[in-house]
Formats: sequence, structure tokens, C-alpha cells
Amino acid sequence: MEERVFEEELKKKSAAVEQVIRRFLPEDDGGYAKKIREAMCYSMEAGGKRIRPLLMYESYHLFGGESAIVEPFMAAIEMIHTHSLIHDDLPAIDNDDLRRGKPTVHIVYGEAAALLAGDALLNYAYETALQSFLYIYGREDFQEIGERIAEALRTMSNKTGIRGMLAGQSVDVENEKSGHLSIDRDMLDYIYEYKTSKLIEAPLQIGAILAGADKSDQLCMDDLGKRIGLAFQIQDDILDVTGDERELGKPVRSDERNEKTTYVTLLGIEGARQKVETLTEQAAGLLETIPGDTEFLIHLVKKLAARTK
Repeated sequence: MEERVFEEELKKKSAAVEQVIRRFLPEDDGGYAKKIREAMCYSMEAGGKRIRPLLMYESYHLFGGESAIVEPFMAAIEMIHTHSLIHDDLPAIDNDDLRRGKPTVHIVYGEAAALLAGDALLNYAYETALQSFLYIYGREDFQEIGERIAEALRTMSNKTGIRGMLAGQSVDVENEKSGHLSIDRDMLDYIYEYKTSKLIEAPLQIGAILAGADKSDQLCMDDLGKRIGLAFQIQDDILDVTGDERELGKPVRSDERNEKTTYVTLLGIEGARQKVETLTEQAAGLLETIPGDTEFLIHLVKKLAARTK
């Protein structure tokens, strides 16, 4: 696939993903809880790469999925991701005042409202994902597809809760400002795998589950997500040192300010770059083993590794 063709496809697919997400946002009912809905939508509409719902969409269609049951899950995974960003930005954690080029939620709405908006998005994500059942009522294969939806919900819960993303975040927060010598490579890999990779594994595996892929393909997508997620987070480490705040849309040098151990502090910039390259090659190699058209996904994985924002 030529780079020009890939970029055109990416633009088209990203626009379709954006439409899906906005369709599932909570509507203003004019009631007393207007502020929390505003804060939820402010954070969801602030932009972002929408990588996770895009990966879910690609995985679903790679394994033959054709219906709209994937769409509520696409919106849900982005809600969970955004909830984590709102809470990460709070003064109690990273204390950042810029996200995606805009003031963070707690700067605009206050700390209490930001905390509640994050909680609300996490809860609303599951309310949204459950709407998938509405797409299959009356179908002859209701039981079969319903079991896939239930398994997808289980996977989403597992990957984002105390066995997944939140576990990684908790260890990350516990070890902030503790000095670079207190976190070794094994602990750092745990933080990255759980805090970041689990939320990349989830959409890839959920897409495969909803499409009816066999267990070996589901596990392959899970492994793929782990490698993409690690590469993504290490590239974040690099950009925190080398990036431009205007291009990134968030503060740089925040890891240094918060005394965080990263791959850059352990391996240096060049060592971290080499790790990103190795993980990206491994991810592309995994995709090449899967029957079907994986060309777009391979290009996407490489683009994520080379991103500058």
C-alpha cells in the first residue's frame, strides 16, 4: 500500500470512527446534571487519535465481522480511555493543565467535576457497550452472537479493571517521585503492559471476539496489542523529552517533573528508540501471519511507532 493511499484510508476511517463515537455521547436532557454531561462531552470531543476504536474496527472486519454490533464497543473503549486521561491529569496524579491542545477538564470545570466526569465516563462506557444487544434482538443467531457480546464485555472489564489498566496505573502512581533507582526494568514493563498495553489489547481482542474468530486468532490479537502498546508507551517517553508541546498538545518534560522512571531514563533515547523499532517489527510480523488483508493495520502500526505527537 502506497503511503498516499494509506493516508487517504486513514483519514476516511478516522472520520467514520469519529461519527460513531459522537453518536453515542450522552445527550443534554436539560436537567440539573447538565454540568457533568458538558464535562464528559468536552473531554470526548477534544480530539485525539481514536486509535483504540479504529483498531477494534479493523480487527472486527479482518475476521469477517459485518454488522453494527461493534460500534457501541468502539465508543465504549474510547470513553474508558478518556476517563483515564481525565483522572491522570488531576492535581493528585500528574497535575497537567493541557491535553490534546486544550485546557484539561479540571482546569475548565474544577477538580470535583473532573473526578465525577471521569467516573461517569467509565460507567457510561458499559452502559453504551450493552447497547450491542439491541442490534441482535429477533435474530436467529441471537444466542450465539449474544455469547460473543458477553465475552467481549468480560474482556473489556478484565483489561481495564484491577487485572488490567487500573492495576498498572496504581503501580505507576505508587512509584512516582520515588527516584529512578527504585523501579527496575521488570516493574517498568509491568506498568507499561498493564497501564497502556491492556487498553490496546482490549479493542483488538474484542473485535476478534465479536467477529467470531477462533481462540488462536484472539490470542494472536492479544499478543499484537501487547507489543503495540509497549511501543506506543515507549514512544511517549521519547516524545516527552524530544517533542514539541504545541505539536503534542500536552506538556513536555512532565515525566522529569514528576520524577518518573521511563525507558528513556533506563536506556537513553537511542536505546528506547531501538526498543520501539524491535516491538514494531514484531507486531508487523504477527500481522503477516494472519490470513486476510492486514496491509492497512501494518501501516498503522508503523505510523504509531514513528509518530511525533
